[in-house]
Amino acid sequence: MDRKDYQTYVEQVTPKVNGWVSFFKAYLSGGIICVIGQCLYTWFKSQGMMHTLANNYTTLVLIFASVLLTGLNLVGPITKFAGAGYLVPITGFANSVASCALEFKREGQVFGVGSQIFNIAGPVILYGIVTSWLFGLLYWILITIGMV
Repeated sequence: MDRKDYQTYVEQVTPKVNGWVSFFKAYLSGGIICVIGQCLYTWFKSQGMMHTLANNYTTLVLIFASVLLTGLNLVGPITKFAGAGYLVPITGFANSVASCALEFKREGQVFGVGSQIFNIAGPVILYGIVTSWLFGLLYWILITIGMV
């Protein structure tokens, strides 16, 4: 197969995507997740929780729901519709960690789940810490020289 035939093949099998429809679906589904999170937060606050505790419980419930949906193999159909609207918020991060654990569970708790669960989470945590450290250093420098 030469280059031209290969390019024709790729064009045939590549799904046709309407960018504006995908954008709207992602916006809508991400917004629904945010509304669910806001409803949870408001409910936790109405139960007498302080702001920080209500935030923590809201995050915990969203993570648990995402991991549960991953375990029930329902994330595929959701992301087929929602796309980045489901994958960008914390629900997507929880799904990526749970997916790694489920994929390798047949290899056991230590060499399967234990060693593979941080395939996605590790780099995110690492770069998050490094980035926050760099921004903290930049902020400290700006305060020191009197710009902030």
